[in-house]
Amino acid sequence: IRRVTFKDFTLMMMMLRHAERLTNNVTGYSRRVVAGAVHSRWISYDALTIERTNAPKEIPKWEGLRFGTVFSDHMLTANWDVHEGWENPQIKPFQDLSLSPAASSLHYAMQCFEGMKAYKAVDGSIRLFRPELNMNRLRNSMKALSMPTDWSNDDLLDCIKELVRLDRNWIPDGEGYSLYLRPTAISTHPYIGLAPTENVLLYCITMPVGPYYSNGFKPVRLTADCENVRAWPGGTGNAKIGGNYGPTVPPSAEAEKRGYDQVLWLFGEEHTITEVGCMNVFFVMRDPDTKKKQIVTAPLTRGDILPGITRQSIIELVKGWGADFEVVERFPTMPEIHEAAMNGNLIEAFGAGTAAVVAPISCIEYKGVDIEIHATGEVAKRVWKELTDIQYGRLDGPDGWSHLV
Repeated sequence: IRRVTFKDFTLMMMMLRHAERLTNNVTGYSRRVVAGAVHSRWISYDALTIERTNAPKEIPKWEGLRFGTVFSDHMLTANWDVHEGWENPQIKPFQDLSLSPAASSLHYAMQCFEGMKAYKAVDGSIRLFRPELNMNRLRNSMKALSMPTDWSNDDLLDCIKELVRLDRNWIPDGEGYSLYLRPTAISTHPYIGLAPTENVLLYCITMPVGPYYSNGFKPVRLTADCENVRAWPGGTGNAKIGGNYGPTVPPSAEAEKRGYDQVLWLFGEEHTITEVGCMNVFFVMRDPDTKKKQIVTAPLTRGDILPGITRQSIIELVKGWGADFEVVERFPTMPEIHEAAMNGNLIEAFGAGTAAVVAPISCIEYKGVDIEIHATGEVAKRVWKELTDIQYGRLDGPDGWSHLV
């Protein structure tokens, strides 16, 4: 009889897990009943149940919608338990959550979320924009919090699409309008103590939203914060977790008091530029030697930059524009930006994110000096038009960018 080594044991466990995955792929899902709840190893779209509301809300007028204040009729939920795995996903009427006051999401910021949109295209179809990237980022955020990541992008996305189909009447018509989707994961572990969670609620709510700018582009004025730091190398700036956002509220409120719209976040003694508000940031600059236009944005190499879906899409679009533009992923510094503005090599700047798509920057205050920037520039206009044309179905765009619901 041969002794089983640790390597042999590990190999056997990998083979068992692979066999279990194959079984789930064939049968749709593997489930068992525990105390009245149906559980499975992964979230399964085939096991999704739907409970329609018997008290539908009145759909408001789309004009004047305030972001995050009006919610559609239904929500998607899936509970996870460390011992039992995932409960079957449910779509149910929008409702408040029942949560223990000891839940670790309330004490230790064990929470993360995503931001994505469903668009009503010009042909009447409903579309999502590159949603697989949102699923990848949600998994990365959950991993950063030691939450379960053993779910399929396709199954979770199919459940979200079903939610959108059910509440499709809540998707506004018109340019700039959409249904904002907020997939969220929170720890519901009902005990005090900093440790990996044993209970998680993954849910998605939706809300109709209007144009970020009511009257075309409105350039933003920024203040470069030399004291407060949003994120740092080795931290969690590359994950969309709640703890990254709450501490930014006081500096943002102070910036508003001083007449600026948002904060430009810096890092280190050299004042390298990271993000603006809750967006990635781009600078269009002229290389002083070659005179070639460069579109500069911070890279993802340090782990302190959120991998924005709009950011990635802009980079990929611009790379297809030809030799007139060069995309450069590096950390610009505020002294460099100030000098470029002084010598005429700073052409334009803009933020980029799901909510605004593109936010032109007209001014950056740095060490008491307002650096004025031309806005709105041609690059920002072109990026905004190409992205929105794809989102609303006026342009096919690269393969796989637009998902029909």
